[in-house]
Amino acid sequence: MLRMSTLFVRTLRDDPADAEVPSHRLLVRAGYVRRVAPGMFSWLPLGYATYRNIERIVRDEMDAAGFQEVHFPALLPKEPYERTNRWVEYGETLFRLVDRKGGDYLLGPTHEEMFTLLVKGEYSSYKDLPLVIYQIQTKYRDEARPRAGILRGREFVMKDSYSFDIDDAGLEVSYQRHRDAYIATFDRLGLDYVIVSAMSGAMGGSRSEEFLAPTEFGEDTFVRCGSCDYAANVEAVVTPAPAPSTTEGLPPATVHDTPDTPTIETLVDVSNARGETARADRPWQAGDTLKNVVLMVTEPDGSQAPLVIGVPGDRDIDLKRLEAALHPAQARPFEEADFAAQPNLVKGYIGPRALGAERGLRYLVDPRIVTGTQWITGADEPGRHVYGLVAGRDFSWDGVIDVAEIREGDDCPNCAATLVMARGIEIGHIFQLGRKYAEALDLTVLDESGKATVVTMGSYGLGVSRAVAAVAEQHHDERGLCWPRAVAPADVYLIAAGKDDAVFEAAERLAESFERSGVRVLFDDRRGVSPGVKFNDSELIGIPTIVVVGKRLVDGFVEVKDRATGERLDVRVDDVVDTIARLCENDPNADSVAANFIS
Repeated sequence: MLRMSTLFVRTLRDDPADAEVPSHRLLVRAGYVRRVAPGMFSWLPLGYATYRNIERIVRDEMDAAGFQEVHFPALLPKEPYERTNRWVEYGETLFRLVDRKGGDYLLGPTHEEMFTLLVKGEYSSYKDLPLVIYQIQTKYRDEARPRAGILRGREFVMKDSYSFDIDDAGLEVSYQRHRDAYIATFDRLGLDYVIVSAMSGAMGGSRSEEFLAPTEFGEDTFVRCGSCDYAANVEAVVTPAPAPSTTEGLPPATVHDTPDTPTIETLVDVSNARGETARADRPWQAGDTLKNVVLMVTEPDGSQAPLVIGVPGDRDIDLKRLEAALHPAQARPFEEADFAAQPNLVKGYIGPRALGAERGLRYLVDPRIVTGTQWITGADEPGRHVYGLVAGRDFSWDGVIDVAEIREGDDCPNCAATLVMARGIEIGHIFQLGRKYAEALDLTVLDESGKATVVTMGSYGLGVSRAVAAVAEQHHDERGLCWPRAVAPADVYLIAAGKDDAVFEAAERLAESFERSGVRVLFDDRRGVSPGVKFNDSELIGIPTIVVVGKRLVDGFVEVKDRATGERLDVRVDDVVDTIARLCENDPNADSVAANFIS
């Protein structure tokens, strides 16, 4: 039994100064976690009990799916990560260290290499497959800007599992088994979630899906279609491209003076105000302009090269989409020194005719820029723009890159209906890795004919510590946390409200009866603490059922309150234990204790 009189907890009245999201604010105030350093937190008893409940549910569902648990060290050797090139590709997010003998090591951000080598050392035949093994383990990433409490830290706990199959058909089966196991897991955790298409990023591979917990404070943006089942992280959204059209019969492009047009908006205004540049059919719009954004791209080996991306002028480049598209390379805006080294680039008036690989400037364009489309764009001269520049006739490009921002109301790639945008927290990510790591680390088995065959792999991550914060984000109100019963550190917050010994003695008997019935109790047995403070703490801490032993005890009643709904009932002392015990046994995610009493 947990007792508030001895429990290692201190609730706080004020929000922590660095709290940006509700879960961070409430987990600190309610005494679940404490900050050690940026991106690093200690778990207090209530927080660690909640974490362990989530870990138990994750493990239950992994085991129920037939997966087997292993465990690797967090301190790992450099060599396997060199063979997959991730020692370089991970860049500055990797924690690197050197031992006393000069050997290079890292703190594991993820364990694909270790799992692959483990299976390579144990299995050699197709008869050993399929295999799925998993671990629940601490990971480390040197986040540049750790934020949002335990949502984005430098140290976190993740469940990572890996499937090993003889072919792609087997991988598809393993992938679906994990997808189903994740659905069961998040349902038990009481999380609202969506499954969206995603980018593979540093993991590599082909098919990839994220499980996102919708919340306005989420760091991931995703889209959903209102007409079909399309859903995707914005990084993975595919922009529908218009059909190319003929360039025959289109008037030639013309160059005009356009002084004092430092922005797309001023360019559009000037173009519409002047007769020689105005359109005949409709006013010019920002989307009629072609904006060429110059970047410097740095490869993992440190080499640099300029890249120019052409996008419609009504769109900006989405940095997260750009990062995903260029991975593992990184990009930054062109600086004055960079422009000085490229005198053919006229800052503010860059046109596509000055670009292209043959000029040493790789030029990629948005999918909307197709043959036959006409644009206003820079004329490569100060204060001048070209009108009616036709793609495919007047300029060409080296490739297509889909990195422009996605907006509410954009067309769905599947059905052309409109997309709706929302934000969410990534709580799980599943990948079809294919043979990337198996080939790099020479993981093969003999097939039925005795031929060496490269094993195909899947990777499946689930944020265990992050799930604590995700549940808190979705289950709180203005007074505090409202845990679902399955993850709460206790089932009942029992309050002795009053000064009389009879109240405390009755509450003590109730607490012992609850414990004997299998109901987990947090007993607020503090003497000399006002009922108001106890009520406030009960709501802040967020145990799903609150039982108050107080003034109505003389009549044989206690008050029962449902923390999430606020419903209150006076219940006979003799009935309360059995009723709540049945509730906990039959429906661990029940929303309403009061409904149970009423029924």
